[in-house]
Amino acid sequence: QDLVARAAKLDPVIGRDEELKRTIRVLCRRSKNNPVLVGEPGVGKTAIVEGLAQRIANGDVPDSLKNVSVISLDMSALMAGAKYKGEFEERLKAVVDEVKAAEGRVVLFIDEVHLLVGAGAGGESAMDAA
Repeated sequence: QDLVARAAKLDPVIGRDEELKRTIRVLCRRSKNNPVLVGEPGVGKTAIVEGLAQRIANGDVPDSLKNVSVISLDMSALMAGAKYKGEFEERLKAVVDEVKAAEGRVVLFIDEVHLLVGAGAGGESAMDAA
């Protein structure tokens, strides 16, 4: 779902201005421009992304981020029904290919990204995108 399109319905972000500015700086870099927000559950990582979407919707971002969509990837939906080995990876690759095709006009937000890394470490899971 596009968080920029839903920006008016999102709760205002309070007390995360520095983190939001840092995230915007990283996104504006020419390289190494993929921020990863790490922290305990409930500390406001998702709120920072929602704040980014609100700023984009309001035009309160550098020119390189104007008209960019912030797409939230629903990991549960992506994993749902993936039965055979490689099905989840195929779905994820299709999403990544779409983002690449957008040529920098999409910020992909993967909540619960830790589910992607090492999920299939035992070799039996179809859910290993590492």
